Amino acid sequence: MTSARPAARPATARPRPRSTARPAARRRKRAGRMAGLWAPLLVVVVAVVGLSWDTDSQGVPPVAGRCTVAGSPVTVTNEQAANAATIAAVARSRGLPARATVIALATAQQESRLRNLSYGDRDSLGLFQQRPSQGWGTPEQVQDPVYATGKFLDGLVEVPGWDAGRLTEVAQAVQRSGFPEAYQQWEEMGTALATALLTDTPAALSCTFTPADAAGPVDARSAAVADVVRREAGSPTVLPDGVVSVAAAGWPEATWAVAHAQNLQLTQVRFGEWTWTPDIGWQQNTGQDAGGLLLQLAV
Repeated sequence: MTSARPAARPATARPRPRSTARPAARRRKRAGRMAGLWAPLLVVVVAVVGLSWDTDSQGVPPVAGRCTVAGSPVTVTNEQAANAATIAAVARSRGLPARATVIALATAQQESRLRNLSYGDRDSLGLFQQRPSQGWGTPEQVQDPVYATGKFLDGLVEVPGWDAGRLTEVAQAVQRSGFPEAYQQWEEMGTALATALLTDTPAALSCTFTPADAAGPVDARSAAVADVVRREAGSPTVLPDGVVSVAAAGWPEATWAVAHAQNLQLTQVRFGEWTWTPDIGWQQNTGQDAGGLLLQLAV
């Protein structure tokens, strides 16, 4: 018995190898679909970034010189140093512990990079980006560093356990920011600045800059400097030849003067055996007695 021979398989066409290259039209179509998918996400990202405000670059004027903290890598502009000194002076005038200054400095650094801003998210203004519409004060008031600091401290001392709590949580209790963890990153900087501004150690903070030409009559400028000193640093006396003396002053007041030197057009600060000038910084002159804190204006 023989078996039947299997029938021949029908011939089939061999499939063509599939090309790995997509036609240009298909690639364009797919790219368009992907762009459509990514667009909403990009809008969300831009929106979130926009809320954080680029305070490092918006409206920053050119600055000549910097201020440094002795024994620390912290370096700030003269504008930032002046605002930090005001914050420390207001907290100190209220008899608050150094922790209040640290928290206030870290908060202002996050909110405005320690600059007195005339813009912000919605109607936020000033060092602490306080909103007039939320009861912080008028636009003029919240752009006054002394007033703004006072309002922040008013809220700070109402936070239970503020002096021992985690910095970012305490700051957030006052500010109610959309970025509640952001304050924590500035604690080290705030601590270094607060230490330099509040300490009785000589020359803890020094600033350098190129002085501008004196603008206006020296007597009028001396009176204006005395007004600022009276508000932030003590009891001033206007002396001849552009000198303002500050009674009962210590190193915190001398450091305050150096931090504000560019704003106040000071060319020299003398305290005890120490003399500060904008080109060199602090120098100790053994045997010199300045007779208290003396501020010399440009003449």
